[in-house]
Amino acid sequence: MQQRLVVTRALLRKWGLGENTARDALIERLYPELEQIALARLRSERNSSISTGDLINDAVLRLIALKQVAIEDRNHFIALSSTLMRNILVDRARAKNRDKRRHDAVELNSRIEGEQPVDLIELNTALTRLGAFDEELVRLAEMRYFGGMTLAEAGKVLGVSEATAKRRWFVARAWLADALQSRLGDD
Repeated sequence: MQQRLVVTRALLRKWGLGENTARDALIERLYPELEQIALARLRSERNSSISTGDLINDAVLRLIALKQVAIEDRNHFIALSSTLMRNILVDRARAKNRDKRRHDAVELNSRIEGEQPVDLIELNTALTRLGAFDEELVRLAEMRYFGGMTLAEAGKVLGVSEATAKRRWFVARAWLADALQSRLGDD
């Protein structure tokens, strides 16, 4: 296990220095984890026309397009991938909603116990609004909702203890629940 972490960090470092072969090896090495994230996201979507492989490929294409990469470890890579997958799913939901003949809401069911399905576009709007106040809460929410990361994993990426991540998650969830409820009440 320790050897895998050392190799992953070495590949991340080389990719950060511009070595595309290291990037490709890293993506191949972490592909099973990308697949888990994509499966979790797509399992919870209704009426989805994107496959797991397509979502991963779109995320990988966006990773490849990054010019400067400063990813410290596996958790940071998963957090970045989660953000990219969020953006892909939100872009697809927006495109789907532009079609005036369809009025299906695209929902996100998180793997987080006790969480109810959420409209993806409404969640994205709420996250954008939350970002105006606290960008770290947005990153935490992305890691939890879109990356399926535990509080310990997310805390490590954010550089805080699990207890701090848990407290901040409580704040983020409460803020998002209020924002989503307020939005639903406006209709």
